[in-house]
Amino acid sequence: MALSPALHDGVLAVLRQAANRAILPRYQHLGAHEIIEKAADDLVTIADRESEAILAEGLARLLPEAAIVGEEAAFADPSLLNRLGEALCWIIDPIDGTHNFAQGKPPFGVLIALAEAGETIAGWIYDPLTQRLCHATRGGGAFMNGERIAARTSGSAPPVAAISLIYADEARRAALKAHITPHYQLVDIPRCAAEQYPRLALGENDLSIFERTLAWDHAAGVLFLNEAGGLAAREDGSPYRVDDQRRGMIAAASPALWEELAGRMEVFKE
Repeated sequence: MALSPALHDGVLAVLRQAANRAILPRYQHLGAHEIIEKAADDLVTIADRESEAILAEGLARLLPEAAIVGEEAAFADPSLLNRLGEALCWIIDPIDGTHNFAQGKPPFGVLIALAEAGETIAGWIYDPLTQRLCHATRGGGAFMNGERIAARTSGSAPPVAAISLIYADEARRAALKAHITPHYQLVDIPRCAAEQYPRLALGENDLSIFERTLAWDHAAGVLFLNEAGGLAAREDGSPYRVDDQRRGMIAAASPALWEELAGRMEVFKE
């Protein structure tokens, strides 16, 4: 489907509404009872739930025919994941970087994607603290605060890499440390995809390896980086799809950096 300027403006209005009504008033003002560990090292706050409710309601008004899959709704009802491949589907991460948000520190953000038959066709990445908006449409380029953006590398040697080991099993973690990390200048992961993808486009980081690739975390960012001229794809080179439940992905500020890292990861297949 073609995305109209009116739809983009509507999504931005809904994002700001969620930020101003549910997220910012709770920032650094959460009570202990308002932070819940829903799984090991996986938090949810009252702000996440309130934000998702606002976003789901607003997006449903903008495009009533689209399914809606939100992170918290899918946690409560995993069968919602079956809707990711429908003709049209809104995908919501009401607060990406909840771990940071719950600690009262940045970065955190809001992620919204629109998928068509499993392929992301539009994505929005919003930082409530700075009001930075990154967005992209399939074939339409990537933009930051309304200005077209082209991904650039850091120029560092060795390249700068943020490699997530949190969700890797022990064997994969050991393999990454032995065969991959020695070739790169490592930096801490921000624990926030809404921050990591802009860092790759802005030349702050050159590479990232993601183990867990849930649609609400990655759909918007993958499209944004690819439309900016970087490359995010599965480790075998196949495109990221929101209805693909596989783990593992490489994201890079340039296709050449992606190819170099993917080549090094061939050892994992031996």
